Amino acid sequence: MESKICLMEECECKVRFSEVDSMNIVWHGSYALYFEEGREAFGKKYGLDYLTIFGKGYYAPLVELNFQYKKPLVYGRTAKVRIKFRNTDSAKIIFDYEIIDTTDNSLIATGYSIQVFLDMNYQLIWTNPPFFEEWKKKMGLYD
Repeated sequence: MESKICLMEECECKVRFSEVDSMNIVWHGSYALYFEEGREAFGKKYGLDYLTIFGKGYYAPLVELNFQYKKPLVYGRTAKVRIKFRNTDSAKIIFDYEIIDTTDNSLIATGYSIQVFLDMNYQLIWTNPPFFEEWKKKMGLYD
């Protein structure tokens, strides 16, 4: 399912002292938090936030989280998180990410995440839930 529509959002995260290691470099685990900030900003903008998914009777846990580190990010800098929705026929929510240092617009990291759908009994849902199909139609993701 290839769509010409690109759903994207950006947000900024100021690097806090608690997010760096003894070398003053952002600790690798902090990048998961930056990706989370991006997912929350995307969800708020496009109506695909966690509470909406939950309100429709589903959970959407992460099952895969991938990072490629390109350059260190240090304390006091501001990171721009760019998140793009990757459309697929599968019953998954896939996002691609870029983290950019706003000081010089250099690429800090890239990555992706995959979420699946579970019902309220924690059973895997193999087909797109009706609300997700409706959301995709509303966003123009079907040709």
